[in-house]
Amino acid sequence: MGIAERPSVVALLALAVTFAPAHAEEAARPAHAEAAHVCLNQKERRGLVDSGTVMRLAAAMRGVRGHLVGALVRARLCHRGDGFVYVLTVLAHDGKVTRVVVDAVKGTLVGER
Repeated sequence: MGIAERPSVVALLALAVTFAPAHAEEAARPAHAEAAHVCLNQKERRGLVDSGTVMRLAAAMRGVRGHLVGALVRARLCHRGDGFVYVLTVLAHDGKVTRVVVDAVKGTLVGER
């Protein structure tokens, strides 16, 4: 692959990740995992942030700045266990997609894959 083709491949990957159906990822998870990892809609997110239950996304991202190498492609606020987490999908400059999980109350890194 030539150097001129690489930016278009990265751009296509970013679009594919951005516009991939949300249910495709959820369908791959077992039913018991679904109950433990439910993401909130915009109205629910805004209510939790406005009430101070969870920190704003920008503050959570600052807390894990060293683990976010690339462009943020997707951010979700989800229930996990008895708390809330931000699930951040990041596209690195080399085309690698990474998912970073951040505690939405403390702003600390919970997991990365």
